[in-house]
Amino acid sequence: MTGTLVAISDLHIGYQENRAFVEQLRPASAEDWLIVAGDVAERFSDIEWALGTLRERYAAVIWAPGNHELWTPADDPVRLRGEERYQALVELCRGLDISTPEDPYRVWRGAGGPVTVVPLFVLYDYTFRPPGTHTKEQALAVAHESGIVCTDEMLLHPDPYASRDEWCAARIAVTERRLAELDPELPTVLVNHFPLRREPTLVLRYPEFAQWCGTERTADWHLKYRAAVAVYGHLHIPRTMWIDDIRFEEVSVGYPREWKPRGGPRGPRPVFPDAAAAGGPPPGSAR
Repeated sequence: MTGTLVAISDLHIGYQENRAFVEQLRPASAEDWLIVAGDVAERFSDIEWALGTLRERYAAVIWAPGNHELWTPADDPVRLRGEERYQALVELCRGLDISTPEDPYRVWRGAGGPVTVVPLFVLYDYTFRPPGTHTKEQALAVAHESGIVCTDEMLLHPDPYASRDEWCAARIAVTERRLAELDPELPTVLVNHFPLRREPTLVLRYPEFAQWCGTERTADWHLKYRAAVAVYGHLHIPRTMWIDDIRFEEVSVGYPREWKPRGGPRGPRPVFPDAAAAGGPPPGSAR
């Protein structure tokens, strides 16, 4: 098997320019696998179109949900909320032959392999709090005072859980049980829409937003579960970081207003193997 394991996130095809970008995406090899790390779109029909289009082109597609797929927007005929919406997305992906966090983890046996590809869905729990705050309530108060409040507070419903952080706790419990069954002989590619560590959020223009970006409870997962690379999106700041000598790749496309100044949207990032990373972390990288 040849090919490369590549990843992308935050396609946001509700924007016409981003939809056109997805329409022209093609793999470099017929044996490439594509990881999609969330935020494809908000409406079910758009999510189905984008993932179905990509599945027709790539040898395999592996999806982890972002927060936008979990929204229940007013203009979507699919009115499902919370856990029911997530499970409906899982069934949608299964109908398209796309792997999800609820399916057996696939093993990449191409270049650099074998490595287990592990899509995750663990949400966030408001523990990436702004400086000077010590509780969720304090963090949310600071966000509301500054006007930096994630749309999740209006559109991402946690049903049947009482809150998004309660849903996060349930997802962590389920996920840790599955991760405990991983083959201990194989490294992993950990895929989560939200960064598993807080460090990537430290460059956010508005630090109040970090509380919607992950959970402290995953801070050691890259070590505990033998990550060769951790893939994430959400922040719309595509870059490579090294933490504990492990590579963290943000693979976001983002909104047109963000990628246009960069000269165009960034295509799928080769995440495994990555020849550019063969020499290890550069001097001064995060650890």
